[in-house]
Amino acid sequence: MRSKQQLTPAQQNFRNAMAQMAAAVNIVTTYGSAGTCGLTATAVCSITDTPPTVLVCVNRNSQMNEVFQQNKQVCINVLSAEQEELAYHFAGMRESSMEERFRMEVWQEKDELEHAPALVGSLANLHGRITAVHDVGTHSLFFVTIDKIDIHEGAGLVYFNRTFQTVK
Repeated sequence: MRSKQQLTPAQQNFRNAMAQMAAAVNIVTTYGSAGTCGLTATAVCSITDTPPTVLVCVNRNSQMNEVFQQNKQVCINVLSAEQEELAYHFAGMRESSMEERFRMEVWQEKDELEHAPALVGSLANLHGRITAVHDVGTHSLFFVTIDKIDIHEGAGLVYFNRTFQTVK
């Protein structure tokens, strides 16, 4: 397996091209018998509205991949511009443990955590179940059927050209 420093020219060219594609920033969370975790993800997109289904891509080398697969439930939290710092935490770019991230007072109150954690102040919380998983290259593609949606107003956070940007 190649490390990030040993990319082929074709791989680097692909990554450079993908950096030019603006993407919404999300924190995808899960809860269940395998534990509670979350990660920052931009590889999230809608598939269909009947039934409402979203695709979430997670690196197969991530320790969280197996947790998501076992728990089978997720919440896709679409970040607002004010939540940029949380994106860094859940991308592992701050020195905070997973437990510390979920102790932050930004999570909706839960009834004994029936669902994956939902982020207060996000533009949308999409609660759903992983209904199919397909591995492609380095990533698992999780097909998530959405059961519940909460929508809120605000400026959005996107990732473009390897930096976070605000969109209104």
